[in-house]
Amino acid sequence: MDTEDKAVQCEVCEKWFSQQENLKRHQRIHTEEKSYKCEVCDERFRQFGRLLEHKRKHTGENPFKCEVCDKWFSQQGHLKTHLRIHTGEKPFKCDICDERFSESGRLKRHMRIHTGEKTFKCDICDERFSQSGSLERHMRIHTGEKTFKCDICDEWFSESGSLKRHMRIHTGEKLFKCDICDKLFSESGSLKRHMRIHTGEKPFKCDICDVRFSHSGSLKTHMRMHTGEKPFKCDICDVRFIQSGNLKTHMRIHTGEKPFKCDICDERFNDSGNLKTHMRIHTGEKNIQV
Repeated sequence: MDTEDKAVQCEVCEKWFSQQENLKRHQRIHTEEKSYKCEVCDERFRQFGRLLEHKRKHTGENPFKCEVCDKWFSQQGHLKTHLRIHTGEKPFKCDICDERFSESGRLKRHMRIHTGEKTFKCDICDERFSQSGSLERHMRIHTGEKTFKCDICDEWFSESGSLKRHMRIHTGEKLFKCDICDKLFSESGSLKRHMRIHTGEKPFKCDICDVRFSHSGSLKTHMRMHTGEKPFKCDICDVRFIQSGNLKTHMRIHTGEKPFKCDICDERFNDSGNLKTHMRIHTGEKNIQV
């Protein structure tokens, strides 16, 4: 190493410095000496500059301004990181998959995908997470906390993403399109389930009779045939049903509601199947049973 312009050397790590004062500041890394104390919260720092940066948290001072969007920052480093939003610069690269990041912290969190490291643990159920934010969201399952509220219908959600997806009900926004039939969906999961119509994929199998289903909900309903479970009860006559839809149809017996109308003779029915049977009178179609 060229040490011509570096007069003093650290005896611990052999790093060279041009000035004695710089060496003195550096040596605090090894000694863990923190000579500078914040008079507000008593937090201590190795370098005076770090203390000055810290004090801005208490004063609210933001001396560093972004010339692009006029946002202000308390530290020059924060401004430097922020500017990458405008420049698109991503100097930190994952050596495994080549994905790039604008911040070193984001790369560090990303690396846990490859290493499988999960440093954040739930104290209640011991489930582990690779990111602190994931643990924070998980904790709401135990606490029941719902901090995100829909301003239209006042429904509350535990995650901002859930609220965002919910808002599409009100806006009618459908971002996810089927490339085969062009049908649009408000959620990616709905599109994924829909695609099974085209692919014929049925990933959910009954362990008792081996019948397969394209949706987990269909399997859940099917399992009630084996267990005899009927969770949906009529509050009027106490008849129970396997599916909520069957209960809904049954309730029309009590309410007299007949939402299905024949477009030819205006006769009404409480069930779509009854309307379909009735239409054969007009079409002359015969219901052939084998």
